[in-house]
Amino acid sequence: MKKYLEMQVDNATKKYKAKVCHLTSVHPPFDTRIFYKECRTLAQAGYEVVLVVPHDKNDAVDGVRIRAVPKPKNRRERMTKTVWQVYKAAVAENADIYHFHDPELLVVGKFLQLRGKRVIYDMHENLPKAIRTKPWINARLRPLVASLVRFIERILMKGMPVIYAEKSYAKDYKWVKTAVTVLNMPMVSNLLAINEAKYPMPTIGYLGGVSPLRGSLECMEALRILKERGYSVGWECIGPISDDHRFELMRLISSYGLHDVYIRGYMLPDEGWRYIARCHIGLAILKPIPNYIESYPTKMFEYMALGLPVVTSDFKLYRDIIEKERCGICVTPESPIEIANAIEYLLTHPDEAEAMGKRGQEAVRKLYNWEIESKKLRAFYEKILTGKGADVSGHF
Repeated sequence: MKKYLEMQVDNATKKYKAKVCHLTSVHPPFDTRIFYKECRTLAQAGYEVVLVVPHDKNDAVDGVRIRAVPKPKNRRERMTKTVWQVYKAAVAENADIYHFHDPELLVVGKFLQLRGKRVIYDMHENLPKAIRTKPWINARLRPLVASLVRFIERILMKGMPVIYAEKSYAKDYKWVKTAVTVLNMPMVSNLLAINEAKYPMPTIGYLGGVSPLRGSLECMEALRILKERGYSVGWECIGPISDDHRFELMRLISSYGLHDVYIRGYMLPDEGWRYIARCHIGLAILKPIPNYIESYPTKMFEYMALGLPVVTSDFKLYRDIIEKERCGICVTPESPIEIANAIEYLLTHPDEAEAMGKRGQEAVRKLYNWEIESKKLRAFYEKILTGKGADVSGHF
């Protein structure tokens, strides 16, 4: 009888398993923030999670059901046909919460909201600021386009809860009433479990989008300078890259006579991290554009978690972490000589480089990790579902 009564209490208090539908027309199906962090976190918390995304096939991975829409052939098709396909799939899912990740899906979010659905916008970038540096928009038109986008955002985002990927975004969206900042911190438990032998040759590592705005050309110049100084330094460069830019980097590798420099392209996180773990130094050399200056580079914290000393741009946001934790060197991102000097210092001071790596790893273990950020995500979901307050404050 006692066991029967306990079972009745358990059944009576069991919460409804809400259905969550994540939407993206831009990102790959196994995007680190969307799939590995947010979708899996919510699935582990007991939600039914569906991810609508351009992909080859429907699938189910780690408790997340992937609902595929056809991959677009170009940007124009993505922003029209794919957006419409994502919307149709979203309606068909009839979820309790819709969580979308791309500015071009704001209209989808608004339509879902008008249908009486709970909708969350996950803001990965401050779009009006980002537009001012978008190469595919005519430079003279960028200020006008940025102002127009800001106006449209305010209309479409009215009454919509927002998740900011960076602290800096909130100051430009003071009119948003319900919001939380969930930083894109690394999944430390996964990174700490990696145990790879180091390359015999001193090697720098980079993991992320590969482009001139992310310092690829300056890093190549730094390698040339180090070679002239008598150092043989390899480079593991991992991340999505355009065909034109790959050709440009390969031409420089040949012209400078560099060895053990690999432009590997996109890899799934678990595979990419293993290559970076074999390196000796992690690079995060981003150019001084608004979204980079005001946003933490996730790769910096991933390098720290892997025990690598970091060479990164001398922006205040980055410098505050590097100096506080004493885990790397900040440089002028447009100076190949400063980048080369920082790498040379770490190569010629191996004990200090190792100590930097250990200090960074300990800091990430305690402060800068997804395990902490995931609690804010779960609390925010509870707030949206119940309409009650939740503690969704930051942690540093």
